Amino acid sequence: MGTLYLVRHGQASFGADDYDQLSARGQAQAVRLGEYWRERGLRFDAVIRGGLLRHELTLAGILQGLQCTDCKPLVVPELNEYDGDALVNAVHPGARPPADTPERYKQHFRLLCDALAQWMSGTISPQGMPDWMAFSAGVRGVLEHVRAHHVGHQVLLVSSGGPIATAVSQVLSTPPEVMIALNMRIRNSAVSEMSISPKRLMLQTFNTLPHLDSDTHRDWATYA
Repeated sequence: MGTLYLVRHGQASFGADDYDQLSARGQAQAVRLGEYWRERGLRFDAVIRGGLLRHELTLAGILQGLQCTDCKPLVVPELNEYDGDALVNAVHPGARPPADTPERYKQHFRLLCDALAQWMSGTISPQGMPDWMAFSAGVRGVLEHVRAHHVGHQVLLVSSGGPIATAVSQVLSTPPEVMIALNMRIRNSAVSEMSISPKRLMLQTFNTLPHLDSDTHRDWATYA
């Protein structure tokens, strides 16, 4: 059996005008992950990423750390994140203060969790977004592609918290509220692993940061 490594992007720019840019810390997280894998001799047979800039920059950092110059990714828009602003606007329209204090930060994510639950149940239809069934089906299609084409391979997949939590939830057959809980816990540059067999994918690890498990890097862990 092969292994699918699902990586959430490095820290982006939460609260900035363009969230999709990686922060300096996010770039360092990605490079460090690639270095960690290179130190252990890991090489990938296939690379897949979403189409967002933070996915592209995270993968570039990982490949820099791996010193891999010939890894050509398959870019899959089905791995793009849902639109968090559109979700929150659907349940709380109008202007909101920026999430620039701990309490406002918590309030933002409380609203997001509520919006996710309503989106998944079909109660709301956020502007510019697919419905939950289409989003979920897109992620399922990527997993089926991996299972069909990469048995025995080492596969790197770079995406966001929403698609990764959806993938894990699908493999474990969890109820929707568990997907939301998983989503809220995935850390930047965290790695989740699934073994690949012809019949199914099986979760092996979730939301790990082995590349940051040292005194030098432990304080690099971030969430948003």
